[in-house]
Amino acid sequence: MDTQALYDLSPALRLMGMGLVLAAGPLAWVWLRNRQAGTSRRLQALTLLTLFLTFDLVLFGSFTRLTDSGLGCPDWPGCYGKASPVGAHAEISAAQQAMPTGPVTHGKAWVEMIHRYLATGVGVLILVLAITTWIEHLRQRRSGAALAVPSPWWATLTLVWVCVQGAFGALTVTMKLFPAIVTLHLLGGLLLLALLALQAVRYAQLHSPSATRPLPARLHTLMKIGLALLTLQIALGGWVSTNYAVLACTEFPTCQGSWWPEMNFAQGFEIWRELGLTAAGEHVSFAALTAIHYVHRLAAYLVIAVLVLLAWRLHALPAWRAPSRWLAGLLLLQFLTGLSNVVLDWPLLAAVLHTGGAAALVVLLTWGLAGSKTHRAVVRTASAPVSSSAA
Repeated sequence: MDTQALYDLSPALRLMGMGLVLAAGPLAWVWLRNRQAGTSRRLQALTLLTLFLTFDLVLFGSFTRLTDSGLGCPDWPGCYGKASPVGAHAEISAAQQAMPTGPVTHGKAWVEMIHRYLATGVGVLILVLAITTWIEHLRQRRSGAALAVPSPWWATLTLVWVCVQGAFGALTVTMKLFPAIVTLHLLGGLLLLALLALQAVRYAQLHSPSATRPLPARLHTLMKIGLALLTLQIALGGWVSTNYAVLACTEFPTCQGSWWPEMNFAQGFEIWRELGLTAAGEHVSFAALTAIHYVHRLAAYLVIAVLVLLAWRLHALPAWRAPSRWLAGLLLLQFLTGLSNVVLDWPLLAAVLHTGGAAALVVLLTWGLAGSKTHRAVVRTASAPVSSSAA
């Protein structure tokens, strides 16, 4: 019986070509829309557009996972060694005939490959950002002009990380949706969003000093704590999703009619194992799935409490009222979509929006931390001119 190789690099060049074609549209749009602006302004616009498209990629990745399309093409980077499902029509038809509900069907193959095409396009945009940022940085250094681009090492780190994300994407397929790898792939996508958001803030600060807003030191610390807890909660949510534990509890606020249902924490949080199995090769118990779900739910209460406190405290500061409202709105979205996943039998739209809300919260808190200064830093910079004039 013939078996499909997990890695087949023969379509790699054609996939790269597809990425170039997809990236050409956003690149042309940015350069034409900003043709009267300097390179720094164009790079700022391209960074924002890449951030937006990466957010869309995270959403589509969630859609791919939630529709069970992650193995729609059982090899990487192509589909049965072809650059698209069109070339693999015969192989996909044979697999679908053998198992009509998947994991390989024509629809799932297209979802998986479109996700790979979009990821390749985003990778090309990030490569262009890194190269162009270095060129502009070196040009400004040679000319002695004031630097109008952030440190190119941020763009380089982003490029390195998108390559790591590609590796996680490959492992997601070749390791057959290994839960730890799928969860890391989700976290890696959110880190990519954070890196792009940080660069977008740096451009805004270089072009407009008012982009940096003062923030009391205690609130700055609270925002850091909120982001750390949010990251942990997203990891727990990814673990719920990748282990298909959402429906272990189908009621709220109790679970299985109890405030403390039967749970197997040791088995539920055994990290390095195959999907649905323990490290010993036994099937994961329902009590383990319950533990996975319920820990995520309990952690959500803590995260919501901390971020609601942060939103309330920020709303008292005029410069932070808009971000505080965004934070409150996203928290409400997360609560409603999370509740919908439990009581409405995991509807696809709510599940995708739940991932999108988490990604938006990461961007918002990263933007807030990068775009703020504690009062102590503001007082120190403001006092310099005073002492100078007094002298």
